[in-house]
Amino acid sequence: MAKVSFQILDGLERGVVFAELQTPVSIGREDDNDIRLNDERVSRFHTKVQDDEGHIILTDLQSTNGTRVNGHPVQVHVLQIGDQIQIGRCILVYGSQKELADKVEELGARRRGLGESGTVVSDLEGVIENEVFSDMPGDLFPDGPPSPPKELTPLQTAQVSDMIAYIHSNLSNVLFVAESFVQDHESGGDLRLPREAWLRMQQLQMHLAEMLRKVTDP
Repeated sequence: MAKVSFQILDGLERGVVFAELQTPVSIGREDDNDIRLNDERVSRFHTKVQDDEGHIILTDLQSTNGTRVNGHPVQVHVLQIGDQIQIGRCILVYGSQKELADKVEELGARRRGLGESGTVVSDLEGVIENEVFSDMPGDLFPDGPPSPPKELTPLQTAQVSDMIAYIHSNLSNVLFVAESFVQDHESGGDLRLPREAWLRMQQLQMHLAEMLRKVTDP
């Protein structure tokens, strides 16, 4: 059986990582679930994740409030690394930090290898879009995000937590809008968000969630 990882972006368990869980995996409000979400909008046994011939299948267990993947309500769905799953008010990302980083690197390499025309293939719906990407600078933090400060006073802890939470909440709003589309006001059409940019934003949001958990509960 396959092993799967999930990172919680939002909800009371924000910043928690469930790494390499053996499938099948159950998600819900009851203690007996492999991933327990403390939210009254989550059903007792809300969602199941299982392996089928190397494919990871998510199934909504006829939950009261349903399950969404990348903003769309689903009953059964084949998960891809970086998929964002909304269960109640909780948001999870499918994949470990390494799996997301590898996917970003793969997409970046694919983009760089397409030549100077700037034509890229969107991973969202297989749509060919004309996007011009300038060369991005190198990673300022190649060894991962910086650690939050330690031994803070209660006031400093609250101030640092508020600062990170401000960025995290605004990034959540950006991701919420990006789940469907970004309106191009000049042409009136829909400008799809490249998969690489989507994954990078999710990585950033998870790092912020982890910082919040470390600052408030060192």
